[in-house]
Amino acid sequence: MAQRILILCTGNSCRSQMAQVIWQDLAGDQVLVESAGSDPAGYVHPLAIQALQELELPTEGLVSKSLTPLLDQPIDLAVTVCDHAQQSCPSLPHVKNRLHWPFDDPADAEGTDEEKMQLFRRVRDEIRERVTEYLASQQGSAPPSP
Repeated sequence: MAQRILILCTGNSCRSQMAQVIWQDLAGDQVLVESAGSDPAGYVHPLAIQALQELELPTEGLVSKSLTPLLDQPIDLAVTVCDHAQQSCPSLPHVKNRLHWPFDDPADAEGTDEEKMQLFRRVRDEIRERVTEYLASQQGSAPPSP
């Protein structure tokens, strides 16, 4: 049975969406990766979609969703990707393990579209690096990094 991973953020419009797609791509069918928000934005940021598409990652079907329907679901690993989500997410009684990986919020980027896109790319690449390191540590039976 595939390990179930939940990526949590506040709006579920940028960081958690990118982390979901990247993690699923890197881990394949070993995992089922979902994402949710403590206060969902109701949309996936177009620049997050563009950042994923630049790496030829699938973006079809991505939607911003609430954590509420997942509260009673068994989760092997929950990863918060912003400080606000770590502080505001309710206790998740069915989560076996938790990690906190804070990333800058690319939705806060200012400037031209290209300047904003630079931040989306940086955060996307940081997420990819962190997930890659985590997956490598799991293959070597090392404990998860905080």
